[in-house]
Amino acid sequence: MSYAVIKTGGKQYRVEPGDVLRVEKLAGEVGNAIAFDEVLLRQSESGLAIGTPTVAGARVAAVIIGQERERKILVYKKKRRKNYRRRQGHRQSVTTVRVVAVD
Repeated sequence: MSYAVIKTGGKQYRVEPGDVLRVEKLAGEVGNAIAFDEVLLRQSESGLAIGTPTVAGARVAAVIIGQERERKILVYKKKRRKNYRRRQGHRQSVTTVRVVAVD
């Protein structure tokens, strides 16, 4: 069983082949292959490799299966007794990927 810890979009994810992830928006069309080169840790049959800060030569191959936007969140500001109220919405763009291989 092989797995890896990758870094993308300022976050870290533990991935195995076959996993489906929702990560910060990545450039590419649905069906395109992408590779994550920032591998922080890799477990394979040969053993555990921990990077300083990344594992040299390690990469995780994935396929883009969707480009969506998250649900809307509301950002609300208020100052009491001052009649100051502001409401703003935000929808984050995300990319859904399926991990193909951990190399």
